[in-house]
Amino acid sequence: MFRVSCIQLCSSDCIKNNLERTEKLIKKAVNQKANLIITPEVSSKFSLNKKKLLEVATTMSNDSYLLGIKKMAKKYKKWILIGSLILKVSKNRLVNRSILISPNGKIKCYYDKIHMYDAILSKKEKYFESKLFQSGNKIKITKLPWGKIGLSICYDLRFPGMYKKMSKRGAIFISIPSAFTETTGKKHWHTLLKARAIENFSYVFAPGQAGKHCNGRKTYGHSLIVSPDGKILKELGKKEGVITTTINPKIVNKLRKTIPSVNFD
Repeated sequence: MFRVSCIQLCSSDCIKNNLERTEKLIKKAVNQKANLIITPEVSSKFSLNKKKLLEVATTMSNDSYLLGIKKMAKKYKKWILIGSLILKVSKNRLVNRSILISPNGKIKCYYDKIHMYDAILSKKEKYFESKLFQSGNKIKITKLPWGKIGLSICYDLRFPGMYKKMSKRGAIFISIPSAFTETTGKKHWHTLLKARAIENFSYVFAPGQAGKHCNGRKTYGHSLIVSPDGKILKELGKKEGVITTTINPKIVNKLRKTIPSVNFD
């Protein structure tokens, strides 16, 4: 068994400030004896301004937030999964990348968000990620000391086939760091996360952005840790904070043997 923490942030457009706030919450998770700590989507910078994002985004090797988190992972000897960072891959294109860091401060694995959030929720609320972001093309699963984890980001949540492939390849944990809009979060967040957990008999770790951000966008919060049978083990509201609980990987194998649905398409 091990302990997992999900960090909930209300990230601003200031990378330094976000890193400082993240470290405060990581310290809380460490005090709660977490072995794995996960931050939400776009932890380092929250902005909808295309020009600003292109100006401040760097490559993975030069990202100051990532460098800071790598130092913390080594300092506290913890696994830390950065929910996602916005990184530059060319002059006019970015990626939304989730990065797993080991307790020695090294990058273990990273995943680029596959499904771009192109949605028109109302006349005033529109999102077109594909105009700026390059989508990933590979599902990523990696080994932790307690079992395999499948990496995903936010809008990926709406594509169940992706998670079926993860579970068939041995993933027993799923990370879904997010910045769900308040509009869709109220309607779908809890239901979708519980569904992904039950369909795959997997633990779901879903840290979220929460509150009103400097660009005016409102995110839903309600970070969740869900058991393989769909039970909400821990939940936050709409403020920054940390949730932590104990995870028993053996429960996954027991459920999958009892109802072997994961083995079928």
